[in-house]
Amino acid sequence: MNTIINTAKFKADEKLEKYIHEKVAKLDRMTDRATKCEVFLKIDKPESDNNKIAELQLALPGQTLFIGKQADTFEQAVSEAVDAMKVQIEKYKNA
Repeated sequence: MNTIINTAKFKADEKLEKYIHEKVAKLDRMTDRATKCEVFLKIDKPESDNNKIAELQLALPGQTLFIGKQADTFEQAVSEAVDAMKVQIEKYKNA
């Protein structure tokens, strides 16, 4: 599965990108039908708490799954989004 990381108005450091690739790889193990996963990272309001947003878009045959989570850190937001995406993948597989 091809993983693409998109950021809005900032550059993700290497450590964050590595973390994202490791987390998204867990989704690839759940389904061998996924072709790509796009990860969108953005900061909502820089001066406020809980302002990091991670959105995942997973391309599957005939359907695209989408989830977005907001947290204090990108790592936390990505982790929560991946966990939520796992639930969506299970629903997709059982449909």
